[in-house]
Amino acid sequence: MPETSARRDVWITGIGLVSSLGEGPEANWAALMGGTAPVTDAETFAPYVVHPIVKLDYDRQIPKKGDQRQMEPWQRIGTYAAGLALEAAGIAKNADILSKTDMVVAAGGGERDAAVDASILSDLASSNDPGRLLNERLLSDLRPTLSLAQLSNLLAGNISIVHGVTGSSRTFMGEESSGVDAVRVAYSRIASGQSEIGLVGGAYNAEREDTLLLNVLDDFCMKGTFRPVFSVEAPGIPSGSMGAFLVLESAAHAKARGAAPIARLSGVWSERARRSEPGATTRKVAELIAKAEAGPGTVVLSCAAGGRDATPAEAEALKASGLPVRAVANRLGHGFEAQFPAGLALAALAVSKGELFPVLAGDPVETGGGAVARAVVTCVGHWRGEGAALVEKA
Repeated sequence: MPETSARRDVWITGIGLVSSLGEGPEANWAALMGGTAPVTDAETFAPYVVHPIVKLDYDRQIPKKGDQRQMEPWQRIGTYAAGLALEAAGIAKNADILSKTDMVVAAGGGERDAAVDASILSDLASSNDPGRLLNERLLSDLRPTLSLAQLSNLLAGNISIVHGVTGSSRTFMGEESSGVDAVRVAYSRIASGQSEIGLVGGAYNAEREDTLLLNVLDDFCMKGTFRPVFSVEAPGIPSGSMGAFLVLESAAHAKARGAAPIARLSGVWSERARRSEPGATTRKVAELIAKAEAGPGTVVLSCAAGGRDATPAEAEALKASGLPVRAVANRLGHGFEAQFPAGLALAALAVSKGELFPVLAGDPVETGGGAVARAVVTCVGHWRGEGAALVEKA
């Protein structure tokens, strides 16, 4: 996509990705190219399907046990992935660059203490004074650190403490759209000259009873066995534990320090369709794909969730585009805030290697292949928000 003279090239120079398929971008790519079947767990949280995080040695990126203990799982996953991205970009432990590295994080709320919640609810059912009991139990059972851990910006805080990233910091909440806007802001600041280098991404822990309960109350969860997300009559959301971070920087800054690009981020768009209007979501996705000005060697990496309404509507636009399509959730599961950064990570890898991983058998939308020069990453939130980005060879 052509850049105007006022906008600078933005390079992706580091990728940190951990998922159910592996640790690091190369391990994930090897699993994708090898046709590894989706790694799912349909037993632990039966009947709901989740993609569990690969076993990680957190000491490698979070050396202090005290730091690990005060983080919830989603924060540990994110801090770990952020460290991988900094290492890949060659700026880990470089205090001078890290002090100027801006950070934009997409994050949800903290995790509940399910045991405490269950105990309080059980006692409330038999209490003659439920209001007083609730106040007493909240004061005695909830640790102050638990309340603090609910704050979404603690992931950015932990990354700053553990890895020394001390430039500006922003945190976005809002499920899939928060991931889109986090990348959009990081990209826009660098492209406009307001920033030189940034760390952007998110994390999600799918192995949580509280979020599964939240989603199943709206009948969003995938149940029984895993099915491709574009299956007829959307199969539900296969939640996936993941951490995905990217180092973005201006081409001039990267060249000055001798860093090579993995790919170029050429545009990021965030929208919101009026989903109450028939066909609005399909039209919006088509508009986003059109903004990327698809040319030879263009493919689509879809961050579709698998949820009702949204995913079938996205499927219509993807089929109409005539472009080769791959669904991120078919491999990694759906990571909500982290899904769009994860899609960008896979897009950058596909562009840098010039190839696309095989289709998943049974998915009617995943088609095509061939050489890859450009990748459009689409993201349609499971109940609101649409976005897209264009990744090209640098």
